[in-house]
Amino acid sequence: MSILELKNVCKDYQMGKTIVHAVNSASFSIEAGEFASVSGPSGSGKSTLLNLMGLIDLPVSGQIILDGTDVYAGYNLPEIKSLPSKLDRHMTELRRKNLGFIFQNFNLIQVLNVRENVALPLNLGRLSESRSMTKEQQEEWIDFLIETVGLTAWKNHKPAELSGGQRQRVAIARALATKAPVIFADEPTANLDSKNGDQILLLMKKLNKELNTTFIFSTHDAKIVEMSDHVIRIKDGIILGEDHKTV
Repeated sequence: MSILELKNVCKDYQMGKTIVHAVNSASFSIEAGEFASVSGPSGSGKSTLLNLMGLIDLPVSGQIILDGTDVYAGYNLPEIKSLPSKLDRHMTELRRKNLGFIFQNFNLIQVLNVRENVALPLNLGRLSESRSMTKEQQEEWIDFLIETVGLTAWKNHKPAELSGGQRQRVAIARALATKAPVIFADEPTANLDSKNGDQILLLMKKLNKELNTTFIFSTHDAKIVEMSDHVIRIKDGIILGEDHKTV
């Protein structure tokens, strides 16, 4: 069952008098529970593609279907010059309910401790209500996530007191806090040494299997590509092909 599908998605940028085709007619689907990666060299368009899938960036044409919802149905994308407020609210709501994000720079709130950082998404808007969790269930869920990523002993520590690997673990737990079915990660091991990077990858693979959470990476890390069961290869904004494998 497809949880995310792209049909002829394009993204262009104007650079002076030149139009850069960052993503050109991308079409593919991601199945629920996949451990997928978008792989390509620097400047290939993989981060732009991830932003399009994550509803952070707006395509100039094409369809993006998230969990059965055609995100831009009713809008003429080529004619949109600035984001309409109604569409902005629609995209924001879809992101909040369906998507989680892991950033390579962690993006933790420095004045909050581990537990507070992980719980932060549940305190925004009506996410806790949409997941039908009581306050007690939220507390149990946050404790479970912190334990799962191996940070129970550090739950009262602030980011400045943690190593890079520990901060990334906090970021992973935070992304999972809303029980979003899809998690995006843009070069999640880029700022980690090889040992911590390997541990983070194994942790995400474990969570992928145990929670059936779909992970989608933007990466040129050969280890992530090797661990992925679905690899989308991109170069110069063009999808070169896809590899599906059993791991």
